[in-house]
Amino acid sequence: METVSEARAFGGTQGVYRHPSASTGTGMTLAVFVPPHAPGERLPVLWYLSGLTCTHANVMDKGEYRRACAEHGIILVAPDTSPRGDDVPDDPQDFAFGQGAGFYLDATEQPWARHYRMRSYVEEELPGLVAQTFPADMTRQGITGHSMGGHGALTVALRNPGRFRSVSAFAPIVAPGRVPWGQKAFARYLGPDEARWRKYDAVALIEDGARLPHLLVDQGLADQFLVEQLQTHRLAAACEAAQMPAQIRLHEGYDHSYYLVSTFMADHVAWHAERLGS
Repeated sequence: METVSEARAFGGTQGVYRHPSASTGTGMTLAVFVPPHAPGERLPVLWYLSGLTCTHANVMDKGEYRRACAEHGIILVAPDTSPRGDDVPDDPQDFAFGQGAGFYLDATEQPWARHYRMRSYVEEELPGLVAQTFPADMTRQGITGHSMGGHGALTVALRNPGRFRSVSAFAPIVAPGRVPWGQKAFARYLGPDEARWRKYDAVALIEDGARLPHLLVDQGLADQFLVEQLQTHRLAAACEAAQMPAQIRLHEGYDHSYYLVSTFMADHVAWHAERLGS
């Protein structure tokens, strides 16, 4: 693990790190905040998955999580959203596909299948690396994310029952298989068979029997993507039909930006902390 930068913040360390990834076949960059802690102490981990066009830096620069993570003693890990590099295929004309838009899946279609393996990276490779490198207690994990990253957080948690003690999201894409962003990306990454899409669709996973012990979601009602791309009502309906506990909070005036994320980030960190026993 190469250290790109480290800085002191709220008594802890905000770092940016880079490493070669076996999953994506590229170098991958991530941000990690480690709060102040006693020597030898192991801390719970909160994963943060970012949205379309973002890198590890968006939440690091605008998420306002460090004070809350330091207060509650939680490590926050924010990976990049996709593989990157000159040899990585891309569609520069489409911000919702290609580099910056990995959708946290393992692509099966060419030319995307070689590098776009963000599911394997987030679910398998990166947790092992974090456990080896940082004072992380991997028995106490939570996960959250924004927009495409909210989709990632929900689907990763639903596919891995028992791994995460807490799951939340900010303005998530809840049913990508039924909205334009996801339909376009899934068709190109995974092929035309929509049955293969369901394991990457939170609403479909819930309909197919996956469950979470509890869920927190914050969604702005002034979000420009709410009606066409996010469709939060589908998640609310699926949770109700499955009798799955979910607190879905709707906020007048908030849009899709990091103003929403930064406003409610401390609430989410405290909510995760309560369930992580930090």
